[in-house]
Amino acid sequence: MRPVRADRLLSLLLLLQNRGRMTAPELAAELEVSVRTVYRDVEALGASGVPVRAERGPEGGYRLMDGYRTRLTGLTDAEAGSLFLAGLPGPARELGLGAVLASAQLKVEAALPGELAGQARQVRERFHLDAPAWFRGADPVPLLEAVARAVWERRVLRTHYRRWRGEVRREMRPLGLVLKGGIWYLVALAEDAVRTYRVSRFQAVEETGGEFTRPAGFDLAAYWAESSRRLEAALHRGTARLRLSPRGQKLLPMQFGAAGARALADSGPPDGEGWVEVALSVESEAVATGDLLRLGAEAEVLGPAELRRAVAAAVAVLAKRYAADG
Repeated sequence: MRPVRADRLLSLLLLLQNRGRMTAPELAAELEVSVRTVYRDVEALGASGVPVRAERGPEGGYRLMDGYRTRLTGLTDAEAGSLFLAGLPGPARELGLGAVLASAQLKVEAALPGELAGQARQVRERFHLDAPAWFRGADPVPLLEAVARAVWERRVLRTHYRRWRGEVRREMRPLGLVLKGGIWYLVALAEDAVRTYRVSRFQAVEETGGEFTRPAGFDLAAYWAESSRRLEAALHRGTARLRLSPRGQKLLPMQFGAAGARALADSGPPDGEGWVEVALSVESEAVATGDLLRLGAEAEVLGPAELRRAVAAAVAVLAKRYAADG
């Protein structure tokens, strides 16, 4: 029996053990195969001595004989590693670990005592983590699986990468992958410095055949936290003073995230009409102008004077453009 089919038969067996009666279409959907393949696999299980019962009728399906349980639940190395992606089925599939993760979860559930297995199923039924942000399609990442394999196996990569300032080719030592707001980033050692790359911008990756040794003491989570802090400090180079209407106060954290929430938390008392003044961290004048226009008439820029003039000029252009249609 081929290893792939053996793994699938074990998954089918664990599905029936963990969930009880299941129909052929339900099993086919879980195993990502055809119903005809399920029929063949059930026959193979029966021929190997597993007591699978077929029940006909509207409430029918396949189930194991009462009292039968298997303990063939040892995790492979890949399955054990994939458990860290539990709750992230989409990213697991992007990394090429979807089937491995599903198999690992079934094995863990089968090994749990009945009461704990039931609690695990309840958690899965009641909680779901959706990593991508709203209203933004996921980046296409056709090279993610190859990059992930290089991370896992410590393979040196020869890459072709597209930057804002043009394209670059260089060798890099991939240290880890980070999923942030639905976007995949590679942290890699390149030209004697640890840098961050957006995976969707890789045009090509190729293993050189060489392995590398990870830097002693490198901590991916610590690097990412410090890198994010530096990036935020570099981007937020100024402070805008704003007046916000009651509706603008609701829009601010939606449009500016944590920076907007911090600004509101430190706002002054509302005036007679419910407007408040806040100090908001912003990026460059050009970026801040576009961002603040999203608040529309619910905000007024009080300062700096250069930013107020820039917003006023943008509003004047818009007013003239739309007035021409009148």
